[in-house]
Amino acid sequence: MRLCTDFSSTVSAELSDMDTMTPRDIERSLDRLQRWVETHDYRGYEPFDGLSSWARPLACGNQLAERLLQQLIRQSPVNLRPLFGVSPKESTKGRGYMAWGYLARYQTTGRSEYLEKAMDCLEWLDRHKVPRFHHHSWSNHFDYVSRGGRYTKVDPTIVWTSLIGHAYIEAFEVTGRDWFLRIAESVCEWILALPREKTSSGDCLSYFAHTQSSIHNANMLGASILSRTALHTANQEYRRVARSAIEYSCSRQRPDGSWWYGEEPKYRWIDNFHTGYNLDSLKIYLDATGDKEFRPHLEKGLTFFTAHFFDDNGRPRYYHTRTYPVDIQCAAQAIDTLVLFSGCDESCLALSQSVATWTIRHMQDETGYFHYRHYPLMKAKIPMIHWGQATMFKALAHLLLRLSRVQRLSVARTVA
Repeated sequence: MRLCTDFSSTVSAELSDMDTMTPRDIERSLDRLQRWVETHDYRGYEPFDGLSSWARPLACGNQLAERLLQQLIRQSPVNLRPLFGVSPKESTKGRGYMAWGYLARYQTTGRSEYLEKAMDCLEWLDRHKVPRFHHHSWSNHFDYVSRGGRYTKVDPTIVWTSLIGHAYIEAFEVTGRDWFLRIAESVCEWILALPREKTSSGDCLSYFAHTQSSIHNANMLGASILSRTALHTANQEYRRVARSAIEYSCSRQRPDGSWWYGEEPKYRWIDNFHTGYNLDSLKIYLDATGDKEFRPHLEKGLTFFTAHFFDDNGRPRYYHTRTYPVDIQCAAQAIDTLVLFSGCDESCLALSQSVATWTIRHMQDETGYFHYRHYPLMKAKIPMIHWGQATMFKALAHLLLRLSRVQRLSVARTVA
């Protein structure tokens, strides 16, 4: 799945003058983070877990009141969760990202302990799939409300399911064990059964199983796991549905290369990490299928991403028009997306190192975990498990894997 899309993106020339951390410095940061996650038994908070509070019954089932409670707990820079009875929990997406990160550490170091930890996470995920579906899918571990409505912890999402599915495909590609591929196929079968918005320019896979919800990153993530799995199974239906989904989102890409979160007016914003999901998914689709039709969309999207979501010092911006809040999910996804593109564009690797350097220096707590958000005058130091720790673990592990491969290639060229 390593077909390379050859193009260059625009990255500030000032990055070459920045004092970036060495791979050894990044590895020390990653080791501290791993110890924190494992010491806390893979448990932490999540931004949208506020409805797990004892205060929820006071909302009397009113959706607006529930949103206000959830947003109060989410947006407060002070961690109100202990006061409101919200405890740290295990996260399926957190376990999926940790598994993915462990696999990268195994590939970098060759140490079997990392492979064993990845296997433990993937076996845990197999046991914790949503039980009401035959095929594999995963959900949040809490109820929540959003612009789209109210959802429960037994409502799986295509976002979580696709990303966890990629961890299984990664495990298959690393180990060759058929069990991982079979679970990825199960994920794809669940995705095929989702509702779709059918249009003359592609069909959009739904975010949820019980209702049609058209969101670009969700749709493209579904396409990415379908196409990546089809690369190993030659399933033509997976490829057909994936291509239709990619057509839907690429035909709606904005002229400047960006995407709205969704096409409905209530979803019209552009942010860092959802753009990263879109770019990752489109590249995975292109690499898996060799379909060149959508390459210009990838080029435009990456150019927009690198030009609008980073300050010159490597600090990630949340929105394309403003920096704050500086969010750990944006930092982690940016590092990971840039690493994915670094095989085709070396400037992406430099920018990824710059973002990692800024994030480690400014957002890593002395105890090892990463802060949730920084605001202009204060910091929200709440330890989010998937949103902050697992995403950063995967991102930094992938960055170190890429740096090690670049170093080995450089040594090989020198010897030759």
